[in-house]
Amino acid sequence: MSLTKTLACMAAVAVTGAAMAQSPIRTTRIVTGLSYPTFVTAPAGDTSRLFVLEKRGVIKIIDLNTNTVLPTPFLNIDPIVQGGSSVNDEQGLLGLAFDPDYANNGYFYVDYTGNLGGGDTYVARYKVSDTDPNVADATSALVLMTWNQPFSNHNGGWIGFGPDGYLYIATGDGGSANDPGGRAQDITDQPLGKMLRIDVSNSAPGSLYEVPADNPFVGAVGDDEIWAYGLRNPWRPSFDRATGDLWIADVGQGLIEEINFQPAGAPGGRNYGWRCMEGNNCTGLSGCTCNSPALTDPIHTYGHNAAGGISITGGYVYRGCQIPEFEGNYIFADWGNGKVWTLQYDGNSVSNLTLQTSNISPSIEGVLVNQIASFGEDANGELYVVDHGSTTTGQVFRIIRNPALEPLPDCNDNGNPDSCDIANGASMDENGNGIPDECESNPADLDGDGLVNGADLGLLLGAWGKCLPPCAADLNGDGTVDGADLGELLAAWSPR
Repeated sequence: MSLTKTLACMAAVAVTGAAMAQSPIRTTRIVTGLSYPTFVTAPAGDTSRLFVLEKRGVIKIIDLNTNTVLPTPFLNIDPIVQGGSSVNDEQGLLGLAFDPDYANNGYFYVDYTGNLGGGDTYVARYKVSDTDPNVADATSALVLMTWNQPFSNHNGGWIGFGPDGYLYIATGDGGSANDPGGRAQDITDQPLGKMLRIDVSNSAPGSLYEVPADNPFVGAVGDDEIWAYGLRNPWRPSFDRATGDLWIADVGQGLIEEINFQPAGAPGGRNYGWRCMEGNNCTGLSGCTCNSPALTDPIHTYGHNAAGGISITGGYVYRGCQIPEFEGNYIFADWGNGKVWTLQYDGNSVSNLTLQTSNISPSIEGVLVNQIASFGEDANGELYVVDHGSTTTGQVFRIIRNPALEPLPDCNDNGNPDSCDIANGASMDENGNGIPDECESNPADLDGDGLVNGADLGLLLGAWGKCLPPCAADLNGDGTVDGADLGELLAAWSPR
């Protein structure tokens, strides 16, 4: 996070103790009427649109200015997608990632189970239309990778670009119970139960991508594309947009749900344990060495009990500007019972684990959030909740600042908190005090144009000498316009 944004958030957090006692978050519904939505995201810099996946194979656009779904789908690949026709169907269109250079090249990537091959996974690249930014070119498909799915569940499906510019691809173990093929621990010619990492900006001879040279198994035993392994069904990993840390929520089998964490800059090759470990529990399955120092333990787990749930849905670390009190919290949920939690992690220990269910559902309109398939993040870092619903009742909610809290400062009355104006570059904050510069009067700005430049210098020199009040050029108020006043003007010099 930039220093400017950090200072803006710190300034905005200066609210009353009574307000701080309340949860900082609530939700508001922005759209409904979707068919089994599974994910929302947006291209970098695109602050007016949100792209939502429908499991059947359709991508739609939400206009964030009007909170409406555009009538024409962005992309419809329903004819080639297998699954997505029921609540518990784990197949379908599962992942979407926009190229970091999407604004220039128009490329985006999808992850889906295809009806060719009976549900195999495909990772494909598409391109936006050359004539309409709200419609993709369905004929531009280029399949980068595909692999067999032995069962219909545990498909993973999340894809996302890391801060290194590489495409990360989360895969499940292929399904059934106990990973019968031992796929998650198999690093030779087996993409299942992994986090893959590829470079889609370049391509090697005979391939549609390159393998980054620092992938852990390049030049060693193991598939070059593997970044991490030992995963059961990673559901909705995410990168912290401020730090680059990777969060991986992994769905457990019958006992434990877990959250794994890889700090930014750490090398690949981590083994998260499945099928030998389920969370921090040894499975006792054949061929396993439990609690080995070669395994990476989760940073947080919860059980299949009344206090926990049955199927984790991963989320995001909040890095938006609308809710400064929520900064740095990781939000996640359970698909089975709708519980929502937040926590903070400093790289060593988890703190501030908080049950947030009642702050998410019902929304401020009184609408229930029933089955959380995903969280999402827009271009500004604001977060969303995807309610899976049915073929006609899927919903998307925005996480907002609790209206019961004291309003954040908005000195220019433009409808955005000062913290957002500063963080998004709409306002300058040269002195870093959290107040937009346009809201602060500068005594050295003698002509009131918002700048301290040659025009102000001319006014000061024109008033040189004794000056009776009111005398704007007498900056230090000693009754004389002299070198001391000139020094103050030059110290405040801001000609742009």
